[in-house]
Parts: sequence; C-alpha cells; structure tokens
Amino acid sequence: MSSSLTRRSVIALSAVCLSSLMFGLEISSIPAILPTLEQVLHADFKQLQWIMNAYTIAVTTVLMATGTLADRYGRKRSFIIAIVAFGLTSLICGVTEHVLALIAARFLQGMSGGAMLICQIAVLSHEFQGGKERAIAFGWWGIIFGIGLGFGPIIGGAIAAVLNWTWVFLVHVVFAVVALALAASGVRESKDPKATSLDVAGILTLSLSVFCLAFYITQGPDLGFASASGLAILGLSVASLVAFVIAEKVSLRPMFDFSVFRVRDFSGAIIGSAAMNISFWPFMIYLPIWFQAGLGYDSVAAGLALLAYTLPTLVMPPLGERLSLRYRPGLVIPAGLFTIGLGFVLMKFGSATAPASWLTMLPGCLIAGVGLGLTNTPVTNTTTGSVSSDRAGMASGIDMSARMVSLAINIAMMGFILSSGVLASLKSAAPLQLGDAELRQLAERIAAGNTGAVPELSASVVHEALAQGFGWVMLYGGVGVWVLAGISILIFNPRVVRTAKVQGTD
Repeated sequence: MSSSLTRRSVIALSAVCLSSLMFGLEISSIPAILPTLEQVLHADFKQLQWIMNAYTIAVTTVLMATGTLADRYGRKRSFIIAIVAFGLTSLICGVTEHVLALIAARFLQGMSGGAMLICQIAVLSHEFQGGKERAIAFGWWGIIFGIGLGFGPIIGGAIAAVLNWTWVFLVHVVFAVVALALAASGVRESKDPKATSLDVAGILTLSLSVFCLAFYITQGPDLGFASASGLAILGLSVASLVAFVIAEKVSLRPMFDFSVFRVRDFSGAIIGSAAMNISFWPFMIYLPIWFQAGLGYDSVAAGLALLAYTLPTLVMPPLGERLSLRYRPGLVIPAGLFTIGLGFVLMKFGSATAPASWLTMLPGCLIAGVGLGLTNTPVTNTTTGSVSSDRAGMASGIDMSARMVSLAINIAMMGFILSSGVLASLKSAAPLQLGDAELRQLAERIAAGNTGAVPELSASVVHEALAQGFGWVMLYGGVGVWVLAGISILIFNPRVVRTAKVQGTD
C-alpha cells in the first residue's frame, strides 16, 4: 500500500479488493469444475452452459438498479447487504444436489455479485478522490480483480482436487465474513442527495432485453434462429430495448442518464468496457478447453499454460494507470484495445501451427494479457472520474452494465461460434451417418472438451475440428475488439474525424 493512505482507507480498500476477488473467482473458477458437475449432478451440455450464463446474465439484471439504490440509500449499506447476500447464495450453491437448483442458485449469486461489484466502484470513487490516492486504489482493485479472474481456473481446480467441488462455492462464505467485518469498520457512508426514486421501468426493460438476447443466442440452435419461437424471443429483446430507451427519456430521474454520453471521455471509456468483454474475458472461459482438449494437456499443465494469458493482467494495471495520467485515456485505452486484438490474431496463427503447443500460443496470450492490463483500470477510472462524484453510482452502473452485458452476450456468442466451427469441420471431414440435430449435439460435446464423444472419429479429425472452431472464435475476438478500438479513437479524438473530412475535401 502507500503511506498516503490512512488506516481507515486501507481497511476500506481491503474490503473492496476482497469482494472483487470473490466476484472474479465465481466467474472464472467454475469452468474448472464443470466436468465434475457433469458427472456428479448428471448435467448435460446445455445445463453446463447455463451454470455459467446464469451468473453473468443475473449480474446484468441488477447493475443499474444497484447504482441507483446505492446513491439513494447509502453506498456502505448497499455494499454490506450485497456481501451478506453473496455469502448466503454461495452457501446455497455449495449444498445443492440438483443441477436445476444450482442454476437457480447461480442466478441469485450473480444478482448479489453484480450488486457487490457496483458498490465496489462507488465506494472507491467516494473514498479516494485525490489523483494519487485514486490511482493507487484503482490500481490495487485492478490487480486483485485480475487475480480473481486470472487465477480462477487454477484455484478452482486446486480446491476441487484437495477438498471437494462444493468448496469452490463454500470458500466464499468464509471470504464474505471477513469482507463484511472490513466493510463495516472501514467504509464511510455516502449518498447522492438528489437520488429520490427508483427507475423500475428502466430496470425491468433493460434486464429483459439482455436476458432475451443471451437466451436467443444460447438456445438458438435448438429453437431455430428463424423459427417462430426464436424470432419471438429476439423481437421481445428488441422491443424491450426500445421500451428501455423510451423509459429513460421520459423518467424524471433515469438510472441511465444519456446526457453523460456527451462527455467524450466517458463515452470512449464505455466503448473500452464493451470491447474488453467481447474478447478477452469471455474467451478465458473457453481457452482452458483448447489447452486440454485441443493440445492434450492435463488440468495442471493447462492451468500453468493459462498463466501466460492471465499474469500480464495482474502486473500491467499500475502501468496502464500511470500511462493514462501522463498521456490521457484517449490514447492509452484505444492502444490497449488494439494490443488485445493483436494478441488474438497471434493466438489464431499459433493454434493453426503444426504442431500447435503452448509455445505457439505463448506470444498471443502474453500480448492479449498485456493489452487487457493496460486498458482495464484506465477504463474504470475514466468512466467514474469524468462525471461528478455524487453520480458515482450511476456512472459505475453504466460502466459495469457495458462490461457485463457484453460478457453475458459474448459467452453465449463465443460458444455458438465455437460449436459452429466444430460442426462445419465435422461436416467436411467426417461424413457420419447422423442427422443435423445429432451432428450438432456431437459438435457441442466436442466443443465442450468431450473429445471421446464418438469413438469412430480419429484424433486428427477431432483436433482439426477444435482448431477450426477455436480459430473462428479467436478471429471474432480480434476483429471485434479492433472495430471497437477504432470507434473509441474517433470518440476520444474528434479531431481525427474532422481532419479526415478536411483531407477528403482537398
């Protein structure tokens, strides 16, 4: 820590960091125990997907509501309630014996986790308002948050191996008790005196829109993307989004204040929030599958290989924050996003190399991690620092909404692209006597890492299918983040647009 921080502020920062560790672990540690859950709870592929998606989708349903409630009723009070709720729902996850009950408990855990996450940003923004202290606080928050997300697969696998899969959830009961004590003694209460009402219409319409879109992507192959039921779900998502925009426009106290997007730094940073979560974070859920099923590593070796992807996210945030203070976010954030995209392109080439190994993946993994580390904390600090401090809850709500909406949608999108790539490869290389539905189910099982799904398939055919599927996903992540990096540059730096127009008329 730093001598410029008081004892009370160190305790508050510790509470925030511990809760951020809890939140991140519950996203990234679960993929390590999915094979165990498949056996113990007799879960099928779709249910395993929903064990992941239930958490992230639930996070999006409470983000904006929590920001508003924290502004109105107190950020410390809301933070404490969220910690208690997270501990209780983690307990439920750990003691359940049925997969559907676990999915429901994961949804509740995601809601409490999303509330806890928003309160973290709001508390940090109020507790640390000075430039140097703010940089230190957000730097530590970024490191610990990165540890939770980056080391989750290793930690989850180790806990399951040494203790039991239930302790991947139950450990958060212990963490919650410690975080509660720290928050109660270290965090100061703060409110927004202008916060008078809760935007129920906005909360419901945004949540319904995101849920329907993620459901459409996830279940689309089974429902039929162009079927009546599929199109109805997609139409409901679009209609809910339109209703959300209207609700925010007519509300006297909207939870989503569109006027903040007139601040270019805020808008540019929000694009950065979305970009990181269409690429780096959702891919971390699938990358262990490539290391294990595609490259043939065991869980320990795969976890060690994954460190190349995650370690840079832990060491780079302080540098990213210093660069942001020196060169301004409008340069650092787009540069970081471009670096992430470069890493994804290099990973795609590495996965197609014969023979592919952790060494061929290493350059891309490292560069993608460096890009994320340079981008993450500047994005968070810019979104909350570019608006008045009494609207910190609202600003952090929009920031985390962009992150979690993108994450929830792109976990589903990457899963769809992965299974589609595997399916396309199987159709061209393995003329099996299977119907379309059966072949799609086979592709989904292979995409989930079950490479022994059909003994008649040779190892080379399965590997080629996985390589093609993951190649598609890496290309999607790289191109997607580059597109958003370009949009971010144009928003941060309007002179680029004006200069281009002037040159075009010469």
